Amino acid sequence: MQLFVESDVDAGALRGEKIAVLGYGSQGRAHAMNLRDSGYEVVIGLRPDGKTTPKAQRDGFAVKAPAEAVKGAGLVAFLAPDLAQAQLYKDIEPNLKNGATLLFAHGFNIHYKLIQPRADLDVILIAPKGPGDLVRRQYEQGRGVPCLMAVAQDASGKAQARALAYAHGIGGTRGGVLATTFREE
Repeated sequence: MQLFVESDVDAGALRGEKIAVLGYGSQGRAHAMNLRDSGYEVVIGLRPDGKTTPKAQRDGFAVKAPAEAVKGAGLVAFLAPDLAQAQLYKDIEPNLKNGATLLFAHGFNIHYKLIQPRADLDVILIAPKGPGDLVRRQYEQGRGVPCLMAVAQDASGKAQARALAYAHGIGGTRGGVLATTFREE
């Protein structure tokens, strides 16, 4: 088993990239807030009439429809419920920039091929091993929740570096990041 920590992170792997977080539930809110506090530009992709839209706006985020949120994003985090992700991918795919990274917090949709990403996209997984409120609380206390990491598609040759940079942005490298596969997760 391979364990990654803060010293393994390429701090420039996501520098200057807009991150679109799709979903604002337990994990989505924690990831978005931690990433913003780590210095990343974060936009939230939600249905305009979604129940979490007002919460994301109160938290100070720009909220756009998912297809608009992903425009120009270097990394798109799929943190909506698993059962909604396949349709969500179909809705946003035309607006994904070439060479973007798709990030998942669960292996289901990629492992079972419910989502089959374009060949030019990196496909990674960062799965914190705790609920979102713990991910946020640990980050605020200078600690982090351990994460699992996997790479399903490495079109750029930098997918793992981008995954570790994301994990670092949410505090995961403070707790340690274990390499796995989408299937094992």
